[in-house]
Amino acid sequence: MAPIHVLHGQPTPEELATVLAVVSARAAATQAAAEAARAGAGPATPWNDRARRLRTTPKPGPDVWRTSGWAR
Repeated sequence: MAPIHVLHGQPTPEELATVLAVVSARAAATQAAAEAARAGAGPATPWNDRARRLRTTPKPGPDVWRTSGWAR
């Protein structure tokens, strides 16, 4: 990871640690996503989520037509 320079202000050690933790986590997530894409796993989406197939069908009742399209 490239060095980070503070251009303006005087951050406290806690603020600087928070920013570095967020940047490090983001970099790790990006790298993990790139490795998963190279492996062919791809990101998890509702379209390829196997749990989506286990959804139950709407039960008869008032307003079922409206709630049938809601995410579960």
